[in-house]
Amino acid sequence: MASFPTLKTGVVAQYGSDRSRQFSTGVLRFLDGREQRFQGVGTPLLAWVIRLDLLDESELGNLELFFENEGGRAGTFSFTDPWDGTVYASCSFGSDDLALGFEEIARGKTQVVVKENRS
Repeated sequence: MASFPTLKTGVVAQYGSDRSRQFSTGVLRFLDGREQRFQGVGTPLLAWVIRLDLLDESELGNLELFFENEGGRAGTFSFTDPWDGTVYASCSFGSDDLALGFEEIARGKTQVVVKENRS
């Protein structure tokens, strides 16, 4: 299985990235307006918003190639949590779109969402 690419510095994310937990909650709405809520699946899933700035052409190219090889959201890869170093074996991109930009030489930037998959 493929692994999310690291930058030349050996990290997968830069300062300003975010991590969140996503719970599975079901809601039943009754005709009288009341609601009943219940926990769908016990374990929350993690999601990361990875912001990458000041990338050179090779780093941006590696990420673009990885995204294409994975087929966007269709692919599954391992991802190392930048907060605690835990490796999550089943993750995927949160979107089928990857916006890449260059402000000037060696100043490429992008933002990707990585989601943990239910195994």
